[in-house]
Amino acid sequence: MRLTTKGRYAVTAMADLAANGGDGPTALSDIALRQGISLSYLEKLFSKLRRAGLVSSARGADGGYFLAVAPSEARIADIVAAVDEHIKTTACSPGSGSGCTGTSARCLTHDLWDELGRQIDIFLNAVTLDDVLAKRVAGMASVNSPSRIEAAQ
Repeated sequence: MRLTTKGRYAVTAMADLAANGGDGPTALSDIALRQGISLSYLEKLFSKLRRAGLVSSARGADGGYFLAVAPSEARIADIVAAVDEHIKTTACSPGSGSGCTGTSARCLTHDLWDELGRQIDIFLNAVTLDDVLAKRVAGMASVNSPSRIEAAQ
């Protein structure tokens, strides 16, 4: 399983926009400079983010991008999905007749990796840009940590 630069950079750029874009549109060149991301790469990502309705753009000398949704409403899962990032944890495709091993059989650890994918999805859907900026992300995964599960039993 891998989250590629598409997803990581899109989330980073959106967080930068949320943190620095309060006074009006922000130029992608400013985000590129602050975050060390290629301007041409950001242009491709923001085209997809705009089509997904997560950002809007303004043309002209003072143009740029601004958030189209409040940071508290911008879920990380939506940002990742907007740039066509798919986090795949199993070797097989859901609903496919072909299993993990290339036959119709699943591998011995299929359920483990499938559940990991579900947990990642749940986590990314629970986190917003506002959570990232307010540094509320650390510890969020501890909701189902082994120590909490053992204490509940």
